[in-house]
Amino acid sequence: MAHHKNLAKPARKSSGRMASQGLPNPVDVYVGQRIRLRRTLLGMSQESLGEGIGLTFQQVQKYERGMNRVSASRIIDLASQLQVAPAYFFDEMPAAIAANSPAHLLGKAPDLSPIERDPATTRRCLELVRYFNAISDPTVRKALYAAVKAAGAANVVREGAL
Repeated sequence: MAHHKNLAKPARKSSGRMASQGLPNPVDVYVGQRIRLRRTLLGMSQESLGEGIGLTFQQVQKYERGMNRVSASRIIDLASQLQVAPAYFFDEMPAAIAANSPAHLLGKAPDLSPIERDPATTRRCLELVRYFNAISDPTVRKALYAAVKAAGAANVVREGAL
């Protein structure tokens, strides 16, 4: 009869996923949402993005849902394909979401200060820029720019922000 020793396995370190709930880490979900936002703003399909970085559309879909974690090297590929800086994927991340990083979950990271929201990266602003850039007539672009500038300046003065 063979004797089996009861070997205790060392405790596994957390991967940062929220396995106890069967959910992806909120940080991964946020990064995925930023990928989807930028892809959508560019009018790009998941298939097209995947082809540009050597993935299937299903893999892109998993990134966008946060089911698969995006590696640093893949962030570089995505940033290039989506024409943004790598930091774009982390912009506007609320401190409450960032607090779910693996180091924070293990209690080994310092508290995060609130992250400032950059209004230039909101979906509405990005769409405005996209549609503005699609206007081919320079006279129309100039008139629209002047109108938006005047409306914004009037609002700033009215709110006393100047």
